[in-house]
Amino acid sequence: MMYGWRLRIGLIVPSSNTTMESEFHAMRPEGVSVHTARMRLVEATPEELRRMAEDAQRAAELLATADVDVIIYGCTTGSLVGGVEWEEELRERIEGETGVETLTTAGAVVEALRALGVKRVCVATPYIRELDELEARFLGEQGFEVLAIRGLGLRRNTEIGGLPPWTAYRLAREAYREEADGVFISCTNFRTIEVIEPLERELGKPVVTSNQASMWAALRLRRLPLEGYGRLLRGRV
Repeated sequence: MMYGWRLRIGLIVPSSNTTMESEFHAMRPEGVSVHTARMRLVEATPEELRRMAEDAQRAAELLATADVDVIIYGCTTGSLVGGVEWEEELRERIEGETGVETLTTAGAVVEALRALGVKRVCVATPYIRELDELEARFLGEQGFEVLAIRGLGLRRNTEIGGLPPWTAYRLAREAYREEADGVFISCTNFRTIEVIEPLERELGKPVVTSNQASMWAALRLRRLPLEGYGRLLRGRV
């Protein structure tokens, strides 16, 4: 039986991302395969993220030759750096060029928060302030109230990828406010999947992360539930 007999995921990631592929392979159910292409990125800045998107079409064209069922643009700020219209146009351009259903991480996060009934959200990121501001603006334009956003101020993407999961845990706790409906931990290169369930038990609120939401959005295409990575992936929404 071939790999990906239930679902074949095509993943486009920044070249310096060292986390998303590993978390996808850890989460994927039996019969789901992950196939990756890369776009050049060294530092997580608005300028580099915009330039990185120029590689998206070629990366998507290569993935399409693997007969993937879905393509995910696997970068949170990279898919929202230009705002809501940027995200929509990026997704539509890739889909139009390849004929393959396309998702972005930013779009997946929005849908995940809505599915969980989260309206007031606290956000934890590894980003510099400028990216935090762009993300808060994007979420606000999508109808969410960002109660707090806390970032680490990191620029070099490999430095983000080297952080242990408890860094995300502590940062999310620092960003959390009691009046929030949920927490969002941003960045596909930020290691998070080990701390989603402990955070949900401690806070009593849903926790969404970039990679978890991206996987959820892909699995919904085949109605495939997945246990162990928070409320979102248990097939309850």
